[in-house]
Amino acid sequence: MIRVAIIGASGYTGAESIEILLRHSQAKLTYLTALPQECGKVSDIFGQFKGRCEMLIEPLDFKKLTNLADVALCCLPHKVSMGFVPKLLEAGLKVIDFSADYRIKNKAVYEQYYQVEHTDVKNLETAVYGLPELFREDIKNTNLVANPGCFPTGCLLAIAPLLKNGLIETGDIIDNAVTGSSGAGKNPSVKFHFPNMNENMFAYGIGTHRHMPEMEQVAADIAGKKVELLFQPHVGCFDRGILSSVYCTPKKVIDQDELIELYNDFYENEQFVQVCKQSPEIKDVAASNYCHVYPAVAKEKIVCFSAIDNLVKGASGQAIQNMNIIFGLDETLGLL
Repeated sequence: MIRVAIIGASGYTGAESIEILLRHSQAKLTYLTALPQECGKVSDIFGQFKGRCEMLIEPLDFKKLTNLADVALCCLPHKVSMGFVPKLLEAGLKVIDFSADYRIKNKAVYEQYYQVEHTDVKNLETAVYGLPELFREDIKNTNLVANPGCFPTGCLLAIAPLLKNGLIETGDIIDNAVTGSSGAGKNPSVKFHFPNMNENMFAYGIGTHRHMPEMEQVAADIAGKKVELLFQPHVGCFDRGILSSVYCTPKKVIDQDELIELYNDFYENEQFVQVCKQSPEIKDVAASNYCHVYPAVAKEKIVCFSAIDNLVKGASGQAIQNMNIIFGLDETLGLL
């Protein structure tokens, strides 16, 4: 039985991780921790766990954590995780980090977008990007997974078959995506206050969103060459989910049937990526670890659509999928 600790258990991704682990047959929650002001019984903080989980979320006791866990899920903000991860690895734990601290390999690029010095370059160099459908073999052999961002997950799974097969120009990819308000996290803000968010939708991070260099880096790894990508996120008045529309220029003429065949072949053995016969919908993947994809020929472009739940395949579900892979388990455990 895998013993699992969650650091930052009081947030949305912490709650989602608890939900998944409660139905996991080979893993057991053994320690939950958060900031002192956010501690207490899980069922008092998240009412959905009443009668199902009465564990305490406690202030961090590092010695207790390392004695009770085999793996730590770090549901911590960017810039914070890298202060914890080295100590966890030194104590012999496997670590799955939800922040961006280990995703972007170029230290200077990370520091440019996150406006903070990266203090753990040693582990940054060895961390594995945790997108199982593309990097499964590397994930099997690592102690540190950089769990992907939610927007990059949707974008990369939408276009990976095209990048891998060299079928699109890599200098003018556009990802236009909309997410639900849970993407902003649990802490309240004026912009996401209900009267502003209700019956509303808006763009943000225009040309500057921090997921853009992450997308370009991993897309380049898939394509084997430099990729330039413009990412434009929006937020809509729904709780959870991401719909991505990724616009690409094909290198040669390709018809719709060929596209669908390519995607079916590429994802043939992937449980959690399903190729659809029409544009996917967010409701169809809500609260699941699935990604629904659909490529389409539109005039002289290829438009690739994907739908994921930002809190599951975009965060906690993918983390558990990665955990299963690291420990040699069926990667669907807890996720179906």
